[in-house]
Amino acid sequence: MSVVSESAVRDALTRVIDPEIRRPITELDMVDEIQVTPGSILATIALTIVGCPASERIKADCEKEISAIAGDRAVTVELSVMDGPRRQALIEKLRGTKPSGTPFTKDSLTRVIAVTSGKGGVGKSTITTNLAVDAAQSGLRVGVIDADVFGFSIPGLFGIPDAKPTRIDSMIVPPVAHDVKIISIGMFVDGNQAVSWRGPMLHRTINQFLTDVYFGDLDVLLLDLPPGTGDVAISVGQLLPHAEVIVVTTPQEAAAEVAIRSAEVAQQTGQSILGVIETMSPATLPDGSTLELFGSGGGDTVSSKLGVPLLGQVPLSQTLRESGDQGTPVVTTYPDDPAAQAIAQIGAQIRALKPSIAGASLPLSTR
Repeated sequence: MSVVSESAVRDALTRVIDPEIRRPITELDMVDEIQVTPGSILATIALTIVGCPASERIKADCEKEISAIAGDRAVTVELSVMDGPRRQALIEKLRGTKPSGTPFTKDSLTRVIAVTSGKGGVGKSTITTNLAVDAAQSGLRVGVIDADVFGFSIPGLFGIPDAKPTRIDSMIVPPVAHDVKIISIGMFVDGNQAVSWRGPMLHRTINQFLTDVYFGDLDVLLLDLPPGTGDVAISVGQLLPHAEVIVVTTPQEAAAEVAIRSAEVAQQTGQSILGVIETMSPATLPDGSTLELFGSGGGDTVSSKLGVPLLGQVPLSQTLRESGDQGTPVVTTYPDDPAAQAIAQIGAQIRALKPSIAGASLPLSTR
């Protein structure tokens, strides 16, 4: 029988990743005890909370990695739960030494992009979802905040309508779908319950999503804003004045005019307009003819009046609509669909337009 040491078992457990926090359990101080005898290996793993939804997966992953080095030894993995002080130490370790308030400041290396529109129903949430998944497929670490409190739809579009975040005391760990970390008020209400709040509650919710949700280190944070120029748009402008904004419009003239107003609110708070995306654009039919169901030219009008680029036009697509209803983003399920290709091209263009970090403060200390 081969020799197996305690350190070898611990090394094996470094390959077990907490599925919610996305870091090795050894790094999270979750390994309580390791016992190695000639005939057995016992590992005790401390979960962060009672009833941890990832407990069975963590246990199975630990058993798999230990069994790979155990030889003929019996492998047992037991689960325990962290006490309060140990859990608080973990929270402080994850949050680091960042000052209180949103970690997504102008000095952060996370690029913050808010997606807005003037009117509802123009496909803003669908665009946010697919841009997020496209960015994750390109290798970026991505998070999404569903800031459309009254009309939340992001969980359904990602295929996780019943997902709930995990609470570790005051810290909220968001669910993950398609390698994107997601938070939405829809995860805190029962079923399709309506949310009816005034301005202060809306501001508090957005602020909590930015401060209490543990996203970890992100390359990109996308916010799906509600349509129009109301309380949430103003709150996001106050909390994230350095954010870039993408304006979504349809080709219809009426939609374009309202979209310009939403962009003006963002500019008033100091945010920069990254560009315009036109949805429901003319589609090419099988016979080669063009269907202009919502007219044409809206995206060009908005980009021209705002003096920003038209990032792209996403054509009408039944596949895009059906994929959204099924919770399977079209960029993953039907990448050859014209709408998926348009979104992928827009995503590549956005990444190419990434702002320079020259002059930004870096998290370094001479101490």
